Amino acid sequence: MDWHTLLPRERLGKPVHSSTELGRSAFHKDHDRIIFSGAFRRLGRKTQVHPVSSNDHIHTRLTHSLEVGCVGRSLGMRVGEMLRDELPEWCDPSDLGVIVQSACLAHDIGNPPFGHSGEDAIRHWFQQAAARGWLDAMDADERADFLNFEGNAQGFRVLTQLEYHQFDGGMRLTYATLGSYLKYPWTARHADSLGYKKHKFGCYQSELPLLEQITAKLGMPRLDDERWARHPLVYLMEAADDICYGLIDLEDGLEMELLDYPEVEALLLDLVGDDIPETYRQLGPSDSRRRRLAILRGKAIEHLSNAAARAFVEQKQALLEGGLGGDLVEHMSGPAKRCVQQAKALARQKIFQDKRKTLHEIGAYTTLEILLNSFCGAALEQHGGRSPSFKNQRILDLLGHNAPDPDWPLHKAFLRVIDFIAGMTDSYATEMAREMTGRSSPV
Repeated sequence: MDWHTLLPRERLGKPVHSSTELGRSAFHKDHDRIIFSGAFRRLGRKTQVHPVSSNDHIHTRLTHSLEVGCVGRSLGMRVGEMLRDELPEWCDPSDLGVIVQSACLAHDIGNPPFGHSGEDAIRHWFQQAAARGWLDAMDADERADFLNFEGNAQGFRVLTQLEYHQFDGGMRLTYATLGSYLKYPWTARHADSLGYKKHKFGCYQSELPLLEQITAKLGMPRLDDERWARHPLVYLMEAADDICYGLIDLEDGLEMELLDYPEVEALLLDLVGDDIPETYRQLGPSDSRRRRLAILRGKAIEHLSNAAARAFVEQKQALLEGGLGGDLVEHMSGPAKRCVQQAKALARQKIFQDKRKTLHEIGAYTTLEILLNSFCGAALEQHGGRSPSFKNQRILDLLGHNAPDPDWPLHKAFLRVIDFIAGMTDSYATEMAREMTGRSSPV
């Protein structure tokens, strides 16, 4: 791969790139289109790790995405400065920064309500549906889309199909931004065979022609049938997510009193070494741990960002050849790599087992089961031109103009249902499921 081919300004769904405005490149327009989209806005009421809480300091998918975007922008700009002489004339380091930032902002845009528990609940429901014969009308690849349901593939559909220009390019983002978003540029055919991460894939069968078009435009090498090498900038987006995920999980753990401040402080001090901010040294006993952590966390992110940018440049050749093994964190310097890995381990040991989180996850299964039974059941009953019952017709009416047509293939019909359910916020999904079971909200 080469940077001139990897960073085009042309947009999906448009034959030529849009004109550049004063102070606003084509890549800046991508950023704005994502920020102003309804799908992005709804992330404010979707679970990050902990249930959407009355504690306003706990992260949602929206605040997490914004923070990942900030780190991603810094990573892109730093790498851009290091590679300035290799970039095409229409792309400067700030453009590289905003491309990565846009990919970061969109990286969770397809996640269903209730976070990763919601993803697993949808997969679980479809496995049960397959056992009942509900997926028999699909071929193996189409069934795999649902049996391995993945927020990244749903996000690709949101960006390229659902938002703005519906089924005509979607947001019509630049190919460069879409390539940088595609964390898993392969279909569900490879979800369990790569040994990378279980269930992970980036494209449904319905969007495969778009994936082929994007990878051809960007010169991303085909590695196998329906699988391509990743765009190099994906590694920066992934690193920004890992950095924020690791540190912010700890911050939320402190807010929920699942962690003690000294153990978090020790982890961050091990990373920054002697480079402790003067403002941190001047803090006294009366200063809150929230303020202490904010200062130390800022310095830690700086160290991790520098380490990730250096690793990217050191591994540049392998990245352009599409052959880098693992993620960028694995190639970072010792203290930085150790910090991210220890932060994730601490979260697994002390945060992910919290009873409140467990109850929330169980509730996600119940809520999504009700919704999927209702909407997929209605779509199945009318499949093949049959007339649905009065109840199921009313259920389909809730989908409005996005309701599946009785003559559509079942894969297409079920995808429309998933578009609706995956787009829900936690609260909207819970309320609709409650209403569907005849239990209205308490007065």
